Amino acid sequence: MERISIIEHTKTFVKNALKDAEGGHDWFHTLRVFNNALLISENENVDIEIVSLAALLHDIADSKFHDGDETVGPTIARKFLFKQNVDSLIIEHVVAIIENMSFKNSLDSEDKFTSLELQVVQDADRLDAIGAIGIARCFNYGGFKNRALYNPEIVPNLNMSKTEYKASKAPTINHFYEKLLLIKDQMNTKTGKRIAEKRHEFMEDYLKQFYAEWNGEK
Repeated sequence: MERISIIEHTKTFVKNALKDAEGGHDWFHTLRVFNNALLISENENVDIEIVSLAALLHDIADSKFHDGDETVGPTIARKFLFKQNVDSLIIEHVVAIIENMSFKNSLDSEDKFTSLELQVVQDADRLDAIGAIGIARCFNYGGFKNRALYNPEIVPNLNMSKTEYKASKAPTINHFYEKLLLIKDQMNTKTGKRIAEKRHEFMEDYLKQFYAEWNGEK
């Protein structure tokens, strides 16, 4: 199967699989990550097939929606790619990216798999977690989990372990400090860093406005 048909078939597979997904982790999120990954790849020496497949399959089964089980997504991705007769080395690289790209895994100090392709897809995914869309996704998920918007009595936990992060039920605003505002300094690529700077500034401006309204300022 030619590369273009593999990519198009993967798009169809993912779009169908995520048709009922939570709005922040649906097909449109995946498509944005895919497009971000292609943009970043223009300035990086990477295997575009691996980048494309990993970007498309990275959220095929997010552990948040599978009782925290981080094996579901990689398993589905591996089985799908195997059925498409994708080269085994490509499959293993794509699966390794899916297993290692999430923010919560960065909270674990163990040595992790890394590659330029992982860095590109990771940056692409993280860009969708910040800026205007990142804010929208953050509050959408908070609503999905019935979390408070903000509670001044519950301070952000800035030193969470991976286990604490996965179990957190903190107000949505706390997530800005526990993840979103940290992303800018964790970007891997020059393109990712440049885009993240602008989106980071937007989030800072948003928080200033949020607190002004919360406190009833004129």
